[in-house]
Amino acid sequence: MASSPGSSQTLAVLPDLDTLPIAETLVSFANSDGGTIVLGYDARGNEITHAEVEDIESALRQAAELCKPPVRATLEPTEASAGPALVIRVPRSDELHSLDDGRVLVRSGGENRPLRGDEIRNMANNKATGDFEVTEVAGASLDDLDTAMIDEYIVKREERMRRRYTGDRVQLLHEIGVIGHHDQPLVAGILLFGKNPQAYMPQSGVVFVKFPGVEPRAEGGVLGYGRREEINGPLARVVERAWQVILEEMRVGAVVTGLARQDVLEYPEYAVREALVNAVAHRDYHLRGRRIEIRKFADRMEIVSPGGLAGYMTLENLVEEHFSRNPRLVQGLFQWGYIEELGLGIDRMIEDMVASGHPPPKFSPTSYSFSVVLSNHRERHSHAGAVQPIQTPAAVVGAAGGGQNINERQARALIYIREHGRITNRDYQTLCPEVSAETLRTDLVDLVERGMLLRIGEKKGTYYITK
Repeated sequence: MASSPGSSQTLAVLPDLDTLPIAETLVSFANSDGGTIVLGYDARGNEITHAEVEDIESALRQAAELCKPPVRATLEPTEASAGPALVIRVPRSDELHSLDDGRVLVRSGGENRPLRGDEIRNMANNKATGDFEVTEVAGASLDDLDTAMIDEYIVKREERMRRRYTGDRVQLLHEIGVIGHHDQPLVAGILLFGKNPQAYMPQSGVVFVKFPGVEPRAEGGVLGYGRREEINGPLARVVERAWQVILEEMRVGAVVTGLARQDVLEYPEYAVREALVNAVAHRDYHLRGRRIEIRKFADRMEIVSPGGLAGYMTLENLVEEHFSRNPRLVQGLFQWGYIEELGLGIDRMIEDMVASGHPPPKFSPTSYSFSVVLSNHRERHSHAGAVQPIQTPAAVVGAAGGGQNINERQARALIYIREHGRITNRDYQTLCPEVSAETLRTDLVDLVERGMLLRIGEKKGTYYITK
C-alpha cells in the first residue's frame, strides 16, 4: 500500500511492536468483526519502526500469549510495492476473548474499548448461540447458487477493492466464508447468492405495507391497507426492489430558492436506504415466522427487523459502537456497494434527517425486534446563519434540563436545539459570547455524558442534537 490510512473499525495502525497494544487489538478484533493490524507505521503511512519478518512473528507470538483463549491470527503479505510487507489478519471469533488481566475488549471506531460487566454477559450470551449465518443449509447444494449473482458480486468486489480476482467462483465462496468444507452452502451463501433463498428461509424476505392514514387501517377506517408488496430473492435484489417500492410511494415536495425549484423527497434518501440496508444486514435470520416489515403511514415510516440488538449493543451506544450479528452478510453488502463504510451508518442517518429539518430517527429495541421510525414532519428553521441569543430566565433552567442540575448556559443550548433542531460549537459561542470556547465545549461534553445530547460528526463538522 502506498500510504497507510489511520485506524478505523477494521484497521489498526500501530507505530511499534509493543506486545500489549498488539494483544489488546487482537482481542478487540476477534470479539468484534475482525480486522487488520499494520505494525511499524503511523497514520500517514510513514515507517516509524523498521521490522523484519522475524520481529513481527515474535511480537505476534508474545501478544498471543496474553490472549485468553488464544486468538487465531495470520501473517499475510501485502501486494503493494510500498508500505508494510506483512500485515496481521484477525478474523471474527465465535469465542469470547479476554486479556490475561481479565479485560474484555471490543473495537469501537478506531479504538479498543473495554466492556462493562453487563456488556460482557450480553456478549457471552451472543457468542454462546453461535453465528447462524455459517450454519449449513440442509438439502442445499452449489446448484442452488446463482452464478450470475456470483459474477455480479465479483465485478462489484473488484471495483471496491480496485484489484482483479484471479481465482474461480468456488474458491471465492470459500474465501468469503459462505460455503463449507464440502462445498455445502451456508446460510450466508444462500441469502447472498441463492436462486430462491425463500425456499429454504421463508423469513428472509421483506413485506411493504402502505396505510393511507396514521393508523393501520385502510380508507374508511376499516382494518386494511392501501398497498402491500412481498419482496423476495437474494439480499441484493431484496434491497433494490424494496428501495424501488419505497421510492414509488414517497411523496415529492419542492423548495424554491430564488427562481430555481428543487424537488425534495418526503424523507432523506440516505436515511431511508440506511435503515433498509441495516434491517436486511443485521436481522436475526434464525427467527422464523416473521419477515422484515416496512410500514408507511401518512406521517411516518417504520422499518421493523426481527431480532433484538446483537452482542454488547445497546440503545445508548448505538451511534458510537458497531457489532454485526451477520458479518459475512455485512461484508457482502459492503462489497456490493450498499454499505458505504462500516460503523458509520447510524451517525449519517441521524445527520441527514436533522439536516433536512426532520426529527432524529426513533430507535426501539425489544428482545425480539428492532425498529426505526422516520417522521416526515419538518421543522421550520430560522433564516440560514441567523442565530439569536436567548435570555433564559431561571425558571426555564429546570424545565429545559428535565429536573437535572444544569447551568443557565446549558439551558440556553437546550432551548436553542429545541427551536433549531441542533447546535454547533459556533452557535453556542454566539449564544454565550462572554464565555470562553473551552468552557462552552465542556458544557456540551457534560450534556453528552448525562445522556441529554447526542454528538454527531467529527471535528469541524460536529454538532449536537437531543438524545
